[in-house]
Amino acid sequence: MSRALYTAATGMIAQQMNVDNIANNLANVNTTGYKKSKMEFQDLLYQQLRLAGATQAEGAQVPVELQIGYGTRPVATQRIFSQGTIVPTGNPLDVSIDGDGFLQVTLPDGTTAYTRDGALKVSSDGTIVTSDGYALEPQITLPPDATDVNISSNGEVAVKLPGDTAFQTVGQFELGRFINPAGLKSIGRNLMLETQASGNPIIGAPDEEGFGKLSQRFLELSNVEVVDEMVSMIVAQRAYEINSRAIQTSEEMLSNANNLKR
Repeated sequence: MSRALYTAATGMIAQQMNVDNIANNLANVNTTGYKKSKMEFQDLLYQQLRLAGATQAEGAQVPVELQIGYGTRPVATQRIFSQGTIVPTGNPLDVSIDGDGFLQVTLPDGTTAYTRDGALKVSSDGTIVTSDGYALEPQITLPPDATDVNISSNGEVAVKLPGDTAFQTVGQFELGRFINPAGLKSIGRNLMLETQASGNPIIGAPDEEGFGKLSQRFLELSNVEVVDEMVSMIVAQRAYEINSRAIQTSEEMLSNANNLKR
């Protein structure tokens, strides 16, 4: 059986996964704080037919090797943590992060998750939460009679109460950052979990070195560029077609061989 059939099949499978990844990026083009990912590939094993440096019968040394590869495979989806577009919203609880930090979120099981989604809300008891109702870590609670909220670039949360002219501090944002943020595990809902690959989080206040500053009444959009993704999709589609053509060519060659007559 022609090895080209199996080799081209690996290419088709790889490009199908590539298109799946591109489709996910495009689907999240309007997702707040979403970071796009790209597919990475590796070549597979090679059949060694002749070694470089081998000595022939005449005593001459072979200058290059002769080997045939067996295709490709996807090995990683590398998440790209470039800054997304910052847009004004006018909502006092919307915050964007200009830098490498992540908001910390406490899940129902007590696990700490991390997010770039700064579209925050207030729960019935005044706690600042995410759109899914998960409280920030550390927890910040607003007084029920607060008339105005101010979130400074260093994460200090202050409110104005009835009869007061000055703001009173009620909480402080803390951000986490990672040596290898690409190693974080995405679990959906704009949340990520730390892994051994990402390393332990480094916790600090916004506007400190490496953590990024907060901007109130702004949100960070997805960093997906639609034009770039469409170009990548065209390239993946053409690669898929070429691999399918290789399978057709290999099948035609096998058919011709089967039809040979003495």
